[in-house]
Amino acid sequence: MESWQKEGAGTGMLLLGIDTCGSTGSVALGRQAGGDLEIVGEIALEGRSYSSTLITAISDLLKSAEVGLKDLGAIVAVNGPGSFTGVRVGLSAVKGMAEVSRIPVVVVSRLEVLAANSGVQAAALDAHRGEVFFRIGERGFESNATEPDRARPKEMLAGAAELKAIDPPPTQVAVCDEAAATVLKSAWPSTELLHAVPPTAADALRLAAARVAGREFVDLALLDGNYLRRSDAEIFGEATEAHRR
Repeated sequence: MESWQKEGAGTGMLLLGIDTCGSTGSVALGRQAGGDLEIVGEIALEGRSYSSTLITAISDLLKSAEVGLKDLGAIVAVNGPGSFTGVRVGLSAVKGMAEVSRIPVVVVSRLEVLAANSGVQAAALDAHRGEVFFRIGERGFESNATEPDRARPKEMLAGAAELKAIDPPPTQVAVCDEAAATVLKSAWPSTELLHAVPPTAADALRLAAARVAGREFVDLALLDGNYLRRSDAEIFGEATEAHRR
């Protein structure tokens, strides 16, 4: 039997969800049977301790359900945007488990999960420095885009100036932090902001369940973070190198 068809204790395929992108994170275990997904358990994680707590939390979650890695049918990884360190820690763990146990992986964007939770096509997360990580799926994102491209969801790093250039702006945007809300209000005073709780690994499982069923798995060799911006080390490293020249 192929790994993506594995069934753990009970009926249905077991899915492990991992989200380490934000100031807080989580791991969740779900059981998918037919078109239904049951969340078996979820453990919250403190953002500054992912490197020391993630693997332990996963182990505890699996033990509580009396299953092991070998019982997982797939892993759902939230690959950003968010903290560079958090995203990298999460994806490193995903790659390690997936390669050793030959578990297929589905990736989802944290912005996509937030938008789906609120039932809208646009979402924003705080990116610090007066910027947001922004997702939009409404038409009109690029005035020179072809018709299919206008409807295709896009994600970007943007400040107020970049947001003001989007015409027309979205009528509704999902947010889960005040910093992002502040940037959006300055750019689009008339846009309705839908305040939601931060998305979790369980939310990611619900969103990705259909993709798992459709076998929309990522090539592990190509699995990378959805960063939307370069790290400070890369930016300042280039500046230092340029100064030396």
